[in-house]
Amino acid sequence: MESRPDPVKVVIVDDEQLVRMALRLVIDGEPDLTVVAEAADGDAALTAVAEHRPDVVLMDVRMPGRDGLDTTRELLARPAPPRVLMLTTFDSGGLVLGALRAGALGFVLKDTPPPRILDAVRTVAEGNPVLSPAVTARVIAAATGPDSSHARDRSREAARERLCVLTERERETARAIADGLGNPQIAERLRITVATVKAHTGSLFAKLDVENRVQIALLVRDAED
Repeated sequence: MESRPDPVKVVIVDDEQLVRMALRLVIDGEPDLTVVAEAADGDAALTAVAEHRPDVVLMDVRMPGRDGLDTTRELLARPAPPRVLMLTTFDSGGLVLGALRAGALGFVLKDTPPPRILDAVRTVAEGNPVLSPAVTARVIAAATGPDSSHARDRSREAARERLCVLTERERETARAIADGLGNPQIAERLRITVATVKAHTGSLFAKLDVENRVQIALLVRDAED
C-alpha cells in the first residue's frame, strides 16, 4: 500500500483574527494541506516560520509594526526559505510589487473564493507563481504611475545591466516567461525542445540571481519600461 505524501505545511500571517480563522478552516479541511501556525504580525511570523519550517506562508501585506513586505524580505533572505503567497486588497499594489521583487511567488485577494485560494497554495508549494488577474493591473499601475518615473529610470538601467549578460536565446526565453508562457509554449514559440527551455531557464536563474520566474518577468518588464 502506497503511503501518502506529507501534507503541505502552511503558516497564516494576518493581523485580523477572523481572517486567520476563516483561512485555517478552509485549509485544514483539505487532506493535503495543514496549518501549522498562525501569526498576527511580522515579528510573530518570523518566529513561527523558524519553529515550524512551513512549506508555504500566506502573508498579509498590510500589518501594524513589521509589514508583510519587510517580513517577506527577511524570510526569503534566510537559508531554505518557505514559499510566500501574499494576501492583498486592491489598494496595496505597490507593496505587492515590492514583495514580488523580493521573491514572493504571487498574490491573491482576501475575498478570493476558497477553492482558488487552495489552488494558489498548492501551486506556490510546487514552486510555481500565482498572479491574480484581478490585481495585476493595479500592480502594473503602481510600477508605472507618474510618481514613480525616477524610480523607473533607475530600475530600467539596473535591469538592462543584469540582462546584458544573457545570450540571445536566453533573452528570448526570458521574454517568453514575461509573456506568461509555460515551458511547452516557449518551446513552440522558439522552435526548441522543452528540455532546452528548461536548460535556458536554469541559466537565467543562475545568471540573473533570481529564485523564480516571477522575478525574471519583472526584470524583463523593468528593462522595457
